[in-house]
Amino acid sequence: MPAERGHRPGPLSGVRVVDLTAMVMGAHCTQVMADMGADVIKVEPPAGDNTRYISAGPEPGMAGVFANVNRGKRSVVLDLRSDEDRDALRGLVEGGDVFIHSMRARAIAGLGFGYADVAAINPSIVYTNCYGYGRRGPGAGRTAYDDTIQAECGLPSVQERLTGEAGYVGTIMADKVAGITALYATVMALFHRERTGEGQEVEVAMFETMAAFMLVEHANGAMFTPPLGPAVYPRAVSRNRRPYRTKDGHVSALVYNDKQWSAFVGAVKPEWAGERFATLEQRARQIDTVYALLGETFAQRTTREWLELLSSLDIPAAPVRTLDELFDDPHLNAVGFFETVDGPNGPVRFPGTPAWFSRTPGRVAGPAPRLGAHTAEVLDALGRGGQEAAWPGS
Repeated sequence: MPAERGHRPGPLSGVRVVDLTAMVMGAHCTQVMADMGADVIKVEPPAGDNTRYISAGPEPGMAGVFANVNRGKRSVVLDLRSDEDRDALRGLVEGGDVFIHSMRARAIAGLGFGYADVAAINPSIVYTNCYGYGRRGPGAGRTAYDDTIQAECGLPSVQERLTGEAGYVGTIMADKVAGITALYATVMALFHRERTGEGQEVEVAMFETMAAFMLVEHANGAMFTPPLGPAVYPRAVSRNRRPYRTKDGHVSALVYNDKQWSAFVGAVKPEWAGERFATLEQRARQIDTVYALLGETFAQRTTREWLELLSSLDIPAAPVRTLDELFDDPHLNAVGFFETVDGPNGPVRFPGTPAWFSRTPGRVAGPAPRLGAHTAEVLDALGRGGQEAAWPGS
């Protein structure tokens, strides 16, 4: 079970977050903050965050996606069209360390909670904007979803190289990568504030985030002046780069560096091996051919035989699993990755925190809240006066 509120041991213990995000990008950012000890107040409109209703759940408004990215937070319902509720939000701002939202710039400013408004209440606050497109470009203010950002950052184009048809990847990658980027940007600003006392405004945009993410390896020759080639990393887009079919299934393996290659060739002795593939540089220039030949070789043994051999050679290899199988993975269970907490509808088994700390460990902060579950608790505390009163248990 999580530690009691106000006594969480994580590295962000004592950090107070006013969270006006919705959907996944910003919510994933603040979910990690909650797991790492922060007290996160999720401010929702009367209808609630849309993710409450988009997937399976034990009751209406408690869908699985929502439950995972909003675990351990406190839900406060405020109608920001109301003067009284805007005053309540200002009270939360006064006692907060972080203010984070995912509204369009015009909308948040129109409500009276742009950066200048919030900083006037609390000059030391870290104010994080989660946008689709940065405000300094022509895309500012455009609606953005994971699918459209995947398209603009080149992911479907890369998939077309692999499969022959443009397609999205099977996860909401743009939302999650942008959420993690918002997380580290916010924590960096908190670190600056810890050293200087200065608050500041932070902006994280999904499009810019995913452009940077995709171009880590794919910028390649296009980075140079003049360009030395197209923006693509050939190994990643080889159509033969896929799990290898075996006699009875599939196996993922990467015979990559020269040491691994020499060990593989020495043990398997494929007829096609020779000097033309002896070095990593040679194999990289012929990567489609190399993958195709390896595919023919892997078809000759069973998955188990390959896993045993490759393990003995210290060559990375793994079975191809389903997502459901992750819940029974022996490694994940041995390291305590999954954490079960009591939720409003019974126990919930959450995927836990992937980062480990020797002194300030994080953990699943608790179940996701029902809509407005903490409104009375938080607003009653505000009515008692003072910044600290706004945060029961602090």
